[in-house]
Amino acid sequence: MALAFVLSFLLGSFSLTIASRNTTTGCGIIRPPRDGGIRYRGLTQEQIRSVQVLPVDYEIEYICRGSRVIVGPKVRKCLPDGTWTDLNQRSKCLLPCPRVWTSLENGRVTVHPPGPAVEDTILHYSCLEGFILVGRNSTHCTKLGKWDSPKPVCHYDRHYTGKKKLYIGALFPMSGGWPGGQACLPAAQMALDLVNKRTDILPDYELELIHYDSMCDPGEATKLLYDLLYTEPIKIVLMPGCSSVSTLVAEAARMWNLIVLSYGSSSPALSNRQRFPTFFRTHPSATLHNPTRVQLFQKWKWTKIATIQQTTEVFTSTLDDLEQRVKEAGIEISVRQSFLTDPAVAVKNLKRQDARIIVGLFYETEARNVFCEVYKEKLYGKKYVWFLIGWYADNWFKIKDPSINCTVEQMTEAVEGHVTTEIVMLNPETVRGASNLTSQEFLAQLMSKLGGKNPEETGGFQEAPLAYDAVWALALALNKTVGPLKAKGRRLEDFNYNNKDITAEIYRALNTSSFEGVSGHVVFDAQGSRMAWTLIEQLQGGSYKKIGYYDMTKGNLSWYGNDRWIGSGPPADQTVVIQKFRYLSQKLFVSVSVFAGLGILMGIVCLTFNIYNSNVRYIQNSQPYLNNMTAVGCMMALAAVFPLGIDGLHVRNSQFPVVCQFRLWLLGLGFSLAYGSMFTKIWWVHTVFTKKDEKKDKRKHLEPWKLYATVGVLLVIDILSLMIWQIVDPLHITVEKFTKEAPKGDVDQLIEPLLQHCSSEKMNTWLGVVYGYKGLLLLLGIFLAYETKSVSTEKINDHRAVGMAIYNVSVLCMITAPVTMILSSKQDASFAFASLAIIFSVYITLVVLFVPKMRRLITRGEWQSDQQETMKTGSSTNNNDEEKSRQLERENKELQKIIQEKEERVSELRNQLSERQALRSRKRPTSSNQNHSSPSIPTPLNDPKSLLPPPGYPLPASDNHSLPPTFSNSSTLYQPDGKINRNNCHPGRLQLLYK
Repeated sequence: MALAFVLSFLLGSFSLTIASRNTTTGCGIIRPPRDGGIRYRGLTQEQIRSVQVLPVDYEIEYICRGSRVIVGPKVRKCLPDGTWTDLNQRSKCLLPCPRVWTSLENGRVTVHPPGPAVEDTILHYSCLEGFILVGRNSTHCTKLGKWDSPKPVCHYDRHYTGKKKLYIGALFPMSGGWPGGQACLPAAQMALDLVNKRTDILPDYELELIHYDSMCDPGEATKLLYDLLYTEPIKIVLMPGCSSVSTLVAEAARMWNLIVLSYGSSSPALSNRQRFPTFFRTHPSATLHNPTRVQLFQKWKWTKIATIQQTTEVFTSTLDDLEQRVKEAGIEISVRQSFLTDPAVAVKNLKRQDARIIVGLFYETEARNVFCEVYKEKLYGKKYVWFLIGWYADNWFKIKDPSINCTVEQMTEAVEGHVTTEIVMLNPETVRGASNLTSQEFLAQLMSKLGGKNPEETGGFQEAPLAYDAVWALALALNKTVGPLKAKGRRLEDFNYNNKDITAEIYRALNTSSFEGVSGHVVFDAQGSRMAWTLIEQLQGGSYKKIGYYDMTKGNLSWYGNDRWIGSGPPADQTVVIQKFRYLSQKLFVSVSVFAGLGILMGIVCLTFNIYNSNVRYIQNSQPYLNNMTAVGCMMALAAVFPLGIDGLHVRNSQFPVVCQFRLWLLGLGFSLAYGSMFTKIWWVHTVFTKKDEKKDKRKHLEPWKLYATVGVLLVIDILSLMIWQIVDPLHITVEKFTKEAPKGDVDQLIEPLLQHCSSEKMNTWLGVVYGYKGLLLLLGIFLAYETKSVSTEKINDHRAVGMAIYNVSVLCMITAPVTMILSSKQDASFAFASLAIIFSVYITLVVLFVPKMRRLITRGEWQSDQQETMKTGSSTNNNDEEKSRQLERENKELQKIIQEKEERVSELRNQLSERQALRSRKRPTSSNQNHSSPSIPTPLNDPKSLLPPPGYPLPASDNHSLPPTFSNSSTLYQPDGKINRNNCHPGRLQLLYK
């Protein structure tokens, strides 16, 4: 639209005649060619009819009618001087002739004038040596688009005795990004001259090289490839250079059944046999460095490496191959970094992730940027090794680069000690190979052919031996195909682009090539890539030193042993982590074990004492069998301290689970016996003495089997739970890892502490069940002990001591369980806390339960049995004041109840006495009046038992003869001072009289 607006403006502003003369405002309209027209871009048909002048820089395009083609300039452009471009060349629309006439098998075709075959084009034909032309040697393209004569053919001259030529199409980059053809082309021509002079290699053939300059540009190479394929003679093989050009040629060659043999392509992408089925190369792939690197990793016993790469196709493919190879070798790429232009972030990541063995894949310019960052991050020295590509210049790190801010000294310090791998392109050994030249003789002849040029200034000088050996590989392969082809009735000169049989024979011969060349042993792998030697060098003191060679074909590493390291030897591939188990302090274990042993000895003493004095009434009233269980449980709990302190220092890993189970069973069963027996006592006391009065008498009789059954139930629950735990989810060893610790001194090591634990798959679930059950039991024990703190009973005379023990055990257990779980990672603290809690619980329990009994029996001498006690009732009564006190307290309540009943009865009797006195006074009023001054004597009642006054009231003197029998001896029962005479009490009421 904008162009149309400009044209409209020009048309409205100027009025010019149609002419071809010069003008400064635009270009005039020109006529189209015959049988053709002009395409005006951006103009409509109406604008085209009215336009007279076209603006500067406007382009027109010629088009032809039908099948005609344009000959001459197809597009013209308006110049500032008002003329059109290329006016001296006429554009015509001509009919083309068939292109098949433009090629001749085993011959040559010359086109005149050069260009497409159209009207008035003349073709001249000629045959190669050894062939005879049959037909006219020229033909003319008529105006009808047909050749005026049939196409001739070249027949083989059976009488020809000279050599037949085989043509090789080659693309040598004489300029461009990699001008490798400057040295590779002379080397290839040297090889061709020697091959053609040999009588034992292709004696009936002569190889001829047809080459062009590809400028290492795929676009230019496309045009040249077209010329090679569509111009005579037929080429039997193509030889490109540069990876980008080789990729183009190798992908297209399969359509023409052509073998491609490259001398200067290193891209790993070319090793794809599915994409490039007919490709071979004497230049090894960039991935050839990787087997050498893997060999060095294994030599220095590195299993972890890091990589940093520039994001280009060649380095990405190389790194992918390296990753696969190191994986097969059991080596891990722990860090993989990449960058496009700035490597600062990637280098920092390497430092942060503790990269030690680093493979760098980047070009020389980027290498300077990388190592400037390496210097800043201190990623060099005795702890690090860098692997670089060996194609850099020897002084690459000393070249001043304005893009970095590091000095030469800093760069030299950063790169010191790095290792390079470089493909060996010149045989280091003095051997004469297929060409009968040593590598040094080849270099001498190449220098002579170059005319004394400086090798460092000649492109492709290092790759020249590869180009030389490529020609020899092709010649030897072609020589190998002569016999098989002759057996099939075929010949090399019969090759054409449609013949797959000859291509297959050449492919088979190249694939099995094996000979000594000036670049070393020449052999191809399954992907068609050259397998060569690799040179290994190390930067020592600012200069590179050869430290070895690696021959991939044989897998041999030739080592000079002159590698030198900043430290004492090759660094570790990572910070050496020394795993060190944490074991329990033996001093702590011995100290705690002594206390535990003393506790067990104390438990044995208590148990012996309890069994020996089981016939003593005081001991019998404390339920000695339950006390025996408590002592045994305490000893088992103390015994658990010993396996609790046993760890990997004392037993092997296979035995450790047994120790874990032993801990669990001893502690679990010991708790059940010790605490269960105490819980049973306190539960029975609470059950009996917190019931209503009318139910107490029914439960006063204590049946021991119920107590033992209660302990047995608790014990069975523990045994079943432990058995289920052991069967379903047995304990095993787990290792806890702690934060790595740096040892003292400048040592490249870290210590990783480890700690062994007894654990199971669902440890938290099992602990939750056990802790929940035990916790409820402990809380219930505390509650029962509190409820019965003021209760006294003769049947269990030590229940207050049991309550104190329960308080102690419960509090310690509730504190110890969570704290031990929190301190599980600190073996000494955890063991000390758990074991001391067990020891304190046991000590306190034994002291509270057994020491008072021992003290009582020792201080009071109460060692008699029940039979002896009946023979000494007097002394027994006097000595059992504490027991009698508890009995009197109970009986006092019963007496108060009886007294209350008696008071009610006395009140009744008084009422009856008053009624009788009133009745008697009404019957004898006179006598009562007459004798009112004398004391009246009451008449005896019919029921003298009802006249008994309540205790503490004075008895009437006149009625002593009528008192009930129950109170007939009241003068002796109730003394004037209100005290009871014990000597006059009935034996059955003896216990009720103690206050």
